Amino acid sequence: MKKTTRLKQLVQERKALVCPGAHDAISAKLIERAGFKALQVSGFGLSATYLGLPDMAFLSFSEVLQFSKNIIDSVDIPVMVDADTGYGNAVNAMHVTREFIKVGAAGMNIEDQLFPKRCGHLEGKRIVPMEEMVLKIRACRKAGDELDPDFVINARTDAIAVAGVEEAIRRGNAYAEAGADLIFIEAPRSVEQIRHVIESIDAPVSINLMDAVVGGKTPLISIDTLRELGVARVSIPVGPLFAAVRGMMDYLDAIKGDRIAEGRTDLVADFGFFKELVGFPKYRELEKEYLPDFIPE
Repeated sequence: MKKTTRLKQLVQERKALVCPGAHDAISAKLIERAGFKALQVSGFGLSATYLGLPDMAFLSFSEVLQFSKNIIDSVDIPVMVDADTGYGNAVNAMHVTREFIKVGAAGMNIEDQLFPKRCGHLEGKRIVPMEEMVLKIRACRKAGDELDPDFVINARTDAIAVAGVEEAIRRGNAYAEAGADLIFIEAPRSVEQIRHVIESIDAPVSINLMDAVVGGKTPLISIDTLRELGVARVSIPVGPLFAAVRGMMDYLDAIKGDRIAEGRTDLVADFGFFKELVGFPKYRELEKEYLPDFIPE
């Protein structure tokens, strides 16, 4: 089964498909190893890890495309990518859609913020007119249908923060009618708002959780509760990244002052595990088969 088809089926089940965010190939491999059925590329994570900058459209599309391809190639589960605002107008967004499909993405998020966008849980956002976003989604849907009709378009609206929940619902229904498979309602403020959104939008609904991270706009709600509400997808975009940062901080704190972390195996991954994670044994076998001067361990 194609990854696009699998992702579309999972979304249509409306059973709170959990998609952790990957910021590189290692985090993607660990997400897959943990048993998740799909993952998403975190634009916030890419900007932070590759540039050390906030999620404010500093990465170019070509950079995001290459980084996303690396993640897609590293795992076997469906990967949703981050198209931001489509990198321009509707015609630009068509090109973006085609290129993401070509590198094997199973779906993409595209949002109605005004460029340059901001992370959904930050202040200072602005949104484009609904009619402009509708045309952009139609263009993306046409591009998707030409290459892979099962490619999942996840249309995100940041309208709650700017114009309120009713405007988010109005936009969600318009985006679904334009061809979006999934409607991403960013930063709902309560269980009641989530329930209202799901009951009012005629399409599968996705929400975003900050999980253990302090400062998110959406309250922490159990996955079981979200499943009961009928949420289709739950993204946890920055949890893996923030966990990695916490882990590095703990390790560096243990060795600062010219110390070594002797015996602190609780702070690091096992070397053998890491070699297996990145495929070292497989490539050693290839060396054995194809290199005439192979040196055994």
